[in-house]
Order: sequence, then C-alpha cells, then structure tokens
Amino acid sequence: MTKELWINLPVADVNKSKAFFSKIGFSINEQHSNGDTSACILVGTKKIAVMLFKEDQLKQFIQHEIADTRKGNEVIFSFDAESKEEVDDMAKKVSDAGGIIFSHPAEMQGWMYGFAFIDPDGHRWNALYMDMSKMKKQ
Repeated sequence: MTKELWINLPVADVNKSKAFFSKIGFSINEQHSNGDTSACILVGTKKIAVMLFKEDQLKQFIQHEIADTRKGNEVIFSFDAESKEEVDDMAKKVSDAGGIIFSHPAEMQGWMYGFAFIDPDGHRWNALYMDMSKMKKQ
C-alpha cells in the first residue's frame, strides 16, 4: 500500500528555490537534498514532501519534456491556512521573497479567504483559509 507521496518539480536554480521557500516558511529536509541538483521542501504539519530537481535532472527521470511555465501550468498547489491573518502574513512573505502574487488576498464564495502566487520557476501556489461554518449546505 502507498504510504507517502512526493511531488517533483523542475527548477532552474535549486539554491534560489530553496531560499525562496525557506523565506515563506516552508522547511528544508537536508537529508533528502543533494547540493545544487535537488532539494526537499516540507509543506504543512503533515510535512508533504516537494522535491525540487534541477530541470535537466528531472527531464532524465521523466523521459519527457519539461512544461514551459511561461506558457501554461498543469497544476496549482493549494495549502491551507489557520486564519485570514495567516493568509495575509504568507502573502507578505511571498512578496518579500520575490514571488509574484497574481491573486491578492480576498474573500471567495463567502466562506474562503486566500491568495495565489507564482514561485521563481513559474509554478503556481494557492493559500486558503476555509471557514467551513459559512459553507453553503447542499
């Protein structure tokens, strides 16, 4: 049975990406990092592993072309926040770290509050606070 999931992302500069994700509050698992070629960032209290691989290395693993994030994205990575204030704090950290906020913190659908950003390699991320008590019942 599957026990864990690792998300693998191509990056142009592993050290630049590590610095960015550290600045916004994600932790680095040095045990699963390898100098300039790969790094492991841990997201959330469940410590979801996102592996950052130098583009040419990931291309060898997947035996396929790397998507050009200037032209499109296949996924958006979403993570939760404990409060609206945490969303606002994360947005400030992302901006200070050099990320691009493409959707500023705002209310959505009456029960969510969040923002979305682009990391240094063009991958899109979304931070959300969800007040389930305000979600419409169907």
